[in-house]
Amino acid sequence: MKVGRIIRVLEEQFPPALALDWDNPGLQVGAMDRSVKKIAVALDATNEVIKDCIDWKADLLVTHHPLLMSGIRQVNSTSMYGRKILALAEHGIAHYAMHTNYDVAEMGRLAERALKLEKCEPLETTGVSEDGAAYGIGRIGDLPKKMTARECCDFVKKAFGLPDVRLFGAEGTVVKHVAVCPGSGKSMIKDALAGKAHLLVTGDIGHHDGLDAVDQGLVIIDAGHYGVEQMFIPQVAALLEKKFPDLKIKAIKTGAPFQTI
Repeated sequence: MKVGRIIRVLEEQFPPALALDWDNPGLQVGAMDRSVKKIAVALDATNEVIKDCIDWKADLLVTHHPLLMSGIRQVNSTSMYGRKILALAEHGIAHYAMHTNYDVAEMGRLAERALKLEKCEPLETTGVSEDGAAYGIGRIGDLPKKMTARECCDFVKKAFGLPDVRLFGAEGTVVKHVAVCPGSGKSMIKDALAGKAHLLVTGDIGHHDGLDAVDQGLVIIDAGHYGVEQMFIPQVAALLEKKFPDLKIKAIKTGAPFQTI
């Protein structure tokens, strides 16, 4: 099996054309004609993940976040990105990423199902399909029942398998209409407000972002960037196992990149 064939199958499911303009999905490192027997799936191409791939002798690493999001003028061992590229290339490991194209095609719906949201639509519409259906980033809909913000925190922790979350807003606030944006969602606060959401589930919310949202009537549950997007790993691993039963697939779950002490 060649890298190019695997990419074509993935891009049928998650077309690169769905990606946002600023994004850089696609083959980050490696050759399309590289033979593949082992595929590793992770959220990020961290040093830990790359070492795991090398030790396991992976041929292809598929991640959600691209290794390269901006220009790089030199590939050498003096920079972090250069060292990562060299490590992958020297061990014959190709690296492919599906980012906002995956978010649009799949991530929002995974989050919708995890939270059991009803009457859903995109939180931010980025396009319209040939049949007139809107698609985009995140989802907004109704919880199965009204909850307090505190109850919703417990619901979110269970839905995504998390030990903790951060709550911006009063615990007793009653919520029903909920927006969810896996990943970094501070830029989606305005969309959640425009959609009249009571609560937004996302990650990477800063001090002032949270305060300003609460002052505008929006409660936020910060479940972490990794915490909500980790759904990518088992979903893509299962898809690859189904499409390529003769290949070995390894899901690499690193956990959040920080610890709460």
